[in-house]
Amino acid sequence: MRVCVIGTGYVGLVTGVVLADLGNDVICVDKDKAKLDKLRKGIPPIYEPGLEEILKRTLNDGFLMVTDSICDAVSESEIVFIAVGTPPGEDGTPDLTAVKAVAHEIADAIQEYTIVVNKSTVPVGSGDMVEQIILSHGVEPEKFDVVSNPEFLREGSAIHDTLVPDRIVIGAKKREAAVKLVELYSPLERPMLITSLQSAELIKYASNSFLATKISFINAISRLCEICGADVTDVAKGMGSDQRIGSQFLQAGLGWGGSCFPKDVQGLVAVAEKMGYDFDILTAATRVNNEQTQHFLDRLEKELGGFKGKTVSLLGLAFKPNTDDIRDAKSLEIIECLTEKGAKIKAYDPVAVEGVAALYPQVEMTESSYEVATDADALILVTEWNEFRHLDLERLGSKMNRRLLFDGRRVYSRERAERFGFEYFTIGA
Repeated sequence: MRVCVIGTGYVGLVTGVVLADLGNDVICVDKDKAKLDKLRKGIPPIYEPGLEEILKRTLNDGFLMVTDSICDAVSESEIVFIAVGTPPGEDGTPDLTAVKAVAHEIADAIQEYTIVVNKSTVPVGSGDMVEQIILSHGVEPEKFDVVSNPEFLREGSAIHDTLVPDRIVIGAKKREAAVKLVELYSPLERPMLITSLQSAELIKYASNSFLATKISFINAISRLCEICGADVTDVAKGMGSDQRIGSQFLQAGLGWGGSCFPKDVQGLVAVAEKMGYDFDILTAATRVNNEQTQHFLDRLEKELGGFKGKTVSLLGLAFKPNTDDIRDAKSLEIIECLTEKGAKIKAYDPVAVEGVAALYPQVEMTESSYEVATDADALILVTEWNEFRHLDLERLGSKMNRRLLFDGRRVYSRERAERFGFEYFTIGA
C-alpha cells in the first residue's frame, strides 16, 4: 500500500519504518530539515533498539522515503497517518495545534480517496474535528474517511510492540475504512478490535491511566511495607499470582514518568472535567506518584544528615532503560531537589547523558558506573539499565566515601548489597 506518516517522533518513525519493512511504500514527513538530513543517512534522531537497522534497510530497499512536503506525500498516498505531538496545555488538555495544522494541509492535498488516520494520542472528539477541518476545505465526504488507530508502544521495545502488538484498535465510522486498515495490518497476524471512533480514542487514555494507577497502588502499598516491616516484592508476588490482577506493572519504584503516562493521565482528568466528571481516582494516583520520589529522598537526607556539601551520585538518567528519553524522568526531579539543598551531583547513563547535561550543566557527567561512584557519599540507582544489574559491587563500593546505596528500582537484593558492605535502602522494605 501507499502510506504517508506525518511526524517522525517515536510513534511516527517507528510506524513508518515497520510498515515499510512489511513491503509498503512509505513516505515519512517532518518539517525539521536537520532531522530529515539525518534520516536520509540512516541515522535515527532517537535511541531505540533495532530502529537504526530497519531504517537503513528500508531506505536502501527503496520502501521508505522522507520529505518535508505534506502536499507531495499525501497526494501520492492512500493512507495518511497523523503522528504529531499533542503536549499538555496549561489546563492539562492535550494541545491539538499540530494536529489541526496537519489536517488543514492534508485537506489541500487530497486528490483521490484517502483514509486519514489519527495515530497521535488525542481526546474523544478529535476524529470529528479532523473530519470537519477537511470538509471545511471543500473536500467531498466520499473522498476521505477519518480513522482512529491509537498506538501502544513502549519506549525501549517500540519495534517489538509494533510488530507483535497485544491488539490493534481501529475506530471508524465506515466499515470500508476499517477494512482497509485491517488489510494494512494483516501481515502482522495479530488480534484486531474494530470500534467506533469515540471508543478507539478513549481506549488509549483508559489503558495508560489504568496502568499508571496500578503502579501508584503498589507504590502506596510500599509505603505501608516500610512502616510495618513487610516486603513489597513479596506482597506484589502474592497479588500478581492472582490471574485477575496479573504481575505486570506491580514493581514498586520511584514512580512513573516518560512521555505517555503523565500526559495521558493528566489529559484524561482534564477531558473528564470538561465533560462534567471528577476523575478523583486518577487525581489520587497522580498525588501518590508525585510524592514517591520526595519520600525516597527524605529517607536519604536523614541518613546523610543533610545534603549540603555531600556528593550524591546517580546511576541512570533516562526515565526507563533502553531509551534516551528524559521527559518527566525521575532523575530530573532528584537533581532539582539535590541542587536546591546544596549537594554535589555526579551522574552516569549509557545513552541519556547529553540531554540532562544540557539542562543541568552543574551535574558532573561521568563515563562509567565505577567513575560515578568515586568519592560519593551516597549512590542512587535511578534507572534499571541491565548493565547495572551485573556491576562488581566490591569494586563499586571501594570507590565511595561511604557505601550507602539507595536502590530506587529494587535491582539488588539486600543480602547481596550487605555482603559487600553496603548500607542498603530501597522502596517498600
